Amino acid sequence: MINLTVNTTGRLHNIERAREQGIIIPTIAEMKDPQKIPEKIREKLTGVGLWDVNPLNLYRITWKNEPKEFGGLFHGPNYIVLPPELTGVKAKIMLMVGKYFPTGCHKVGASFGCLVPPLVTGQFDSSWRKAVWPSTGNYCRGGAFNSKLLGCYSIAILPEGMSRERFDWLKTTASEIIATPGSESNVKEIFDKTHELSEREDCMIFNQFEEMGNYMWHYNVTGNAIAEAFEEMKSDGDRLAGAIFTSGSAGTMAAGDRIKDLYPTAKLGVGEALQCPTLLENGFGAHRIEGIGDKHVPWIHNVKNTDLVVDIDDEDSQKVLRLFNEPVGHAFLRSAGVPEETIGSLSLFGISGIANMLCAIKMAKYYELTERDVVATVMTDSASMYTSRVEELREADGEYTELAAAIDFHTHILGEKTDNMAELTYADRRRVHNLKYYTWVEQQGKTYEELNALWYDTEHTWDSVKADADRVDDMIREFNEETGLLKNL
Repeated sequence: MINLTVNTTGRLHNIERAREQGIIIPTIAEMKDPQKIPEKIREKLTGVGLWDVNPLNLYRITWKNEPKEFGGLFHGPNYIVLPPELTGVKAKIMLMVGKYFPTGCHKVGASFGCLVPPLVTGQFDSSWRKAVWPSTGNYCRGGAFNSKLLGCYSIAILPEGMSRERFDWLKTTASEIIATPGSESNVKEIFDKTHELSEREDCMIFNQFEEMGNYMWHYNVTGNAIAEAFEEMKSDGDRLAGAIFTSGSAGTMAAGDRIKDLYPTAKLGVGEALQCPTLLENGFGAHRIEGIGDKHVPWIHNVKNTDLVVDIDDEDSQKVLRLFNEPVGHAFLRSAGVPEETIGSLSLFGISGIANMLCAIKMAKYYELTERDVVATVMTDSASMYTSRVEELREADGEYTELAAAIDFHTHILGEKTDNMAELTYADRRRVHNLKYYTWVEQQGKTYEELNALWYDTEHTWDSVKADADRVDDMIREFNEETGLLKNL
């Protein structure tokens, strides 16, 4: 499913460019286990900042960075575990921390997974072609970052209604920015612009919603990091009962596939905005949960392996964003018995991370999970991407009070119910899968046969992509060997 056909001319151009710019490409295996990173690379990283646009930071595309702004190396996976005093459920909610990736978001990994196969095969010739990154926000930031590290021209596409912080950051990194009409709900408009650019010979589209490199990276890197974090935090008798992720590109759903391979009794859930209930009831609409998409089912979502759909009201995510980022909110949570360590970690939540937490709470309530159960999810980015949204909430709602904090906590966290959810039967999963036809076959050029293969031919689709990481790694090693940079460090 990942095309690894070699274009000799493009590959030679990329090797020459990498040699000129001092670019050494890490393997997927090194992102899974940074202890495999060569010692000389690790030594050089001690002089590089986490946010620096430096090719060495390709080696920091991992869940295992030390949480330091400068010179940090690696340790175990970054995660937090939320106590029942905050969540209101007995089950432990474990969240992987995305803030400590370069760019402050794990999407830099998904974009790496999409870019590197065409780069090392030469299908994408970086000497003249432009990398186009269609996104609802974070993916195009990751794509622009990786493109700059790899010396490629980048075009970032995202809705004009996304947070100011995203645009401010992109202005420092992307070669070109295109703002499409609408907000995170307007994925069709992104696809329309992407289709327009695909007609240009000098553009190559890296569409996160269909690129199996996205799936490959999350399955191998995020999925294994979640498993390691669980094995580290669990007590005797604990089980990994489930994992749940809101669906943007559905890349992180691949991590859930890895979890189910390792822990066969675990349930896998997918979250979406109640205001746009595409998976729940074939619905549509607009919402405010930045970073997740809608109105279509991503090509790379392995729907046949998904057990549960959970819809989150975007009002919940907005109210909790303010609760988590106001001193009065912190004081109230402290008075409610939430541990100081947990309060200190609230800035790690972006809006989609809050939505993931709420999805996990609903999942725990639905399955009546106990204190021996763990539900895993991720925090894609952090509150630093949404300071302008907090300001907007202050302007709209006025001064934050203890009463407001109490209402927000009891209504929008503790008050989560098991409504607007669906446990998927075989027929339900097939119904959701069939929705792919309207986007991907009718609009985006996929074939009827390819669509059926995703459902009926697991061996040559999903299983093949899972295993492609080893083939990609071999090609990365050969690429690095030919640049001569690694052996000459």
